[in-house]
Amino acid sequence: MREVTYTGRGVALRVGELFLKGKNRFLFEKALEHNLRRSLAGRSDVELVPSHGRLFVLGADDEDVIARLSAVFGVASLSPVLFCEKKRSAIQAAAVELAKDHPGIETFRISARRADKTFELTSVELNCEVGGAVFLATGWRVDLEEPDLDIGVEIGPYGTFLWSRNLRGAGGLPTGTGGKAMLLLSGGIDSPVAGHYIQKRGLELDAVYFHSFPYTSDGAKDKVVRLASVLARRQAAFRLHVVPFTAIQEALRDQVEGKHLVVLYRRAMIRIAERIAKTRHALALVTGESLGQVASQTLHNLCAIDDAAQMPVLRPLIGFDKREVVELAQKIGTFDISTSPHDDCCSLFVPRHPETKAHLGHIRDLESRVDLEVALAIAVDNVIVIDL
Repeated sequence: MREVTYTGRGVALRVGELFLKGKNRFLFEKALEHNLRRSLAGRSDVELVPSHGRLFVLGADDEDVIARLSAVFGVASLSPVLFCEKKRSAIQAAAVELAKDHPGIETFRISARRADKTFELTSVELNCEVGGAVFLATGWRVDLEEPDLDIGVEIGPYGTFLWSRNLRGAGGLPTGTGGKAMLLLSGGIDSPVAGHYIQKRGLELDAVYFHSFPYTSDGAKDKVVRLASVLARRQAAFRLHVVPFTAIQEALRDQVEGKHLVVLYRRAMIRIAERIAKTRHALALVTGESLGQVASQTLHNLCAIDDAAQMPVLRPLIGFDKREVVELAQKIGTFDISTSPHDDCCSLFVPRHPETKAHLGHIRDLESRVDLEVALAIAVDNVIVIDL
């Protein structure tokens, strides 16, 4: 950890939940540093500097740098900052420079924090002295209650910097600190959003996509690859497993009453996803299901689906309604991809009114009439792997 003596533009990063991690906090901090450095790949003009429990990016504060940093899970908020020397005149000059970035302002205040108690002025004295310099340069009025502009000043062992904007970060925990999970990824709206929110809780993802060629086209597969690529941006590596699912669907279609097909499809998907997950050292499965959103996602049906699982099935969207999921998909950049017109395998061979209250005993009995084990093994053996 070194003192920041740099002068110029940069970014100060603030963490949220990492403060709660006690003795393991350093593991989360190292993961966050790694993810931040990866997010800045290609920007040779900037440098990430950890200093006394803080994180700074030195060299630039442009929109590209801000966008990269604000997308990294574990960053609670961030501010474009102006670093300066730990001198009264330098701090005053920096405050005036920041003020000039905000034309049209009428009122302001200075919010100083003196973490370095050896500095010659107290926080209150610093507020007055820096505020006086800004007033003389701009003519703005001081308003301590509801100012148009709040200029922060921080003097610490890690350096001196000023800021005038607090921007929201991605929040959550650094991706990769919570283990690995396997996402059942379709071309729809829900599953990419579910994957995003699992990454936000620190889990790293791989994904499984069930492809029913020729009933679903290669265009449907390409859409899923594009969705996986959005999720892959937040990880060092992301593996998409494309599973041939047609033979399993046809076997079930030919021997089972149509209204039960969706539940049986999902049970087969769970079994296949688990087998692949174990090869990737994943500890859980993730789906985009939301309770009651469609007929197949009732509590009875979800219980019947979970019966096929040996590892936990995580459903981060379980309490979300469709409008909320759509808004989240638009926010993370997957909505336009998900709504492009290509078929989903779960929509094949199903009736207009599927079963909503699957009875587990009956589902098991129906499943026992179909010899799926060979088909499941063949599907796993013929997976196509796409590394993103």
